[in-house]
Amino acid sequence: MIPAPLQNILDRLTVAWHERAIALKAISFASVGVVNTLIDLSVFWVCYNILALQLVLCNVLAWLVAVSFSYTMNTFVTFGPESGHTLRWRDYGTFVLSGITGMVAATATLVLLKDWAGMGVLPAKLISILVSFVVNFSLSHFVVFRARPPTNQ
Repeated sequence: MIPAPLQNILDRLTVAWHERAIALKAISFASVGVVNTLIDLSVFWVCYNILALQLVLCNVLAWLVAVSFSYTMNTFVTFGPESGHTLRWRDYGTFVLSGITGMVAATATLVLLKDWAGMGVLPAKLISILVSFVVNFSLSHFVVFRARPPTNQ
């Protein structure tokens, strides 16, 4: 038996989850983002340290590998009700285009912090990921997976 105060919290979280409160969407988006970040960092680190590719190219390649994972997980988890849990080429294209904005913001942040502020590559990369999160969540929530009115059929 769950104590009443804990049950109350669980009930409120369940209602909020079903109502798709923006805070819970942000938490879900961030959770997907944690795994996505590990993918991004791994690909980036291999490209930069093992393959010795140019910094911007490493960042773009890492983003390209991670974007498909991110779209799929956000379609099924974070924005499932809005997307109908259905992968669509059009939504994927919009997601990629909005993600390019986040990638440009992340890359600009990375270059500014590393080259102009003299920060190390790893701290600059981690900060660029935070910048990308803000841009990507905003565009995903308000553009890609926005709630659409039901269509009359």
